Amino acid sequence: MSAMTQDETAPHYLDNAEAAAFLKLSPRTLEKQRVRGGGPAFRKFGRRVVYALSDLQSWADQRRYNSTTQAELAARG
Repeated sequence: MSAMTQDETAPHYLDNAEAAAFLKLSPRTLEKQRVRGGGPAFRKFGRRVVYALSDLQSWADQRRYNSTTQAELAARG
């Protein structure tokens, strides 16, 4: 069994601007989603807000559709 390096075991956190760039959204969109809900899970360390890369990927995967009809039905509720 090989030893894991810190890079392989440590979660990868992105700040608001980095997370927005990863999702190809504006940073303001993520800020609004934190207030209103519906956005990706985030963490707060004091006043600092960060996103785990795995949470961003999971949130994006939950929004995968095969047609625009599917997306419209999901948006309705």
